[in-house]
Amino acid sequence: MTAPIDRILIQQGDLTEMDVDAIVNAANNDLILGAGVAGAIARKGGESIQRECDDIGSIPVGYAAITGGGKLKARHVIHAASMSLGGMRTTAKTLRTSTAHSLRLAAERNLKSIAFPAIGTGVSGFPMDECAQIMLAEALQHLKSETSLEAIHFVLFDTRSRDIFQSALQTLRKESSTGAASA
Repeated sequence: MTAPIDRILIQQGDLTEMDVDAIVNAANNDLILGAGVAGAIARKGGESIQRECDDIGSIPVGYAAITGGGKLKARHVIHAASMSLGGMRTTAKTLRTSTAHSLRLAAERNLKSIAFPAIGTGVSGFPMDECAQIMLAEALQHLKSETSLEAIHFVLFDTRSRDIFQSALQTLRKESSTGAASA
């Protein structure tokens, strides 16, 4: 069996082009697809995604909701609400809980693969390095428990973001190997 940390994959690219069971949208709690990642998902995925979001309505900040993938290659979109529309920005707590909730939703649906962007680092202005540490730690924690997920992708838009996530993953890898050796 592959070690949990080896099932976390980091790449530079376009999240909306990922052929996975689900991609994650950096969402607001009203599930209104506006700018940034959400806007790209709305443009490529078509109107059905926003219609499904409208049917769900508002969700609490820190939670996530799932819709179909519309015209995307991904079969589903998981909307991780780390901020509120026009109000509260992403915090460490809302990023942590919305990431964990997204992973649980994927596992509950028996999904095998999921792809995340750097949630909260766009419109909300959350620091990229802190985002990487939080999201990767949540992914590793999830993979250490019983789950259907075989791969968790982090798809970053530019080289700088990818490098920050790669570095954070290397640090996590060192910490988990020394923790395993001393256990």
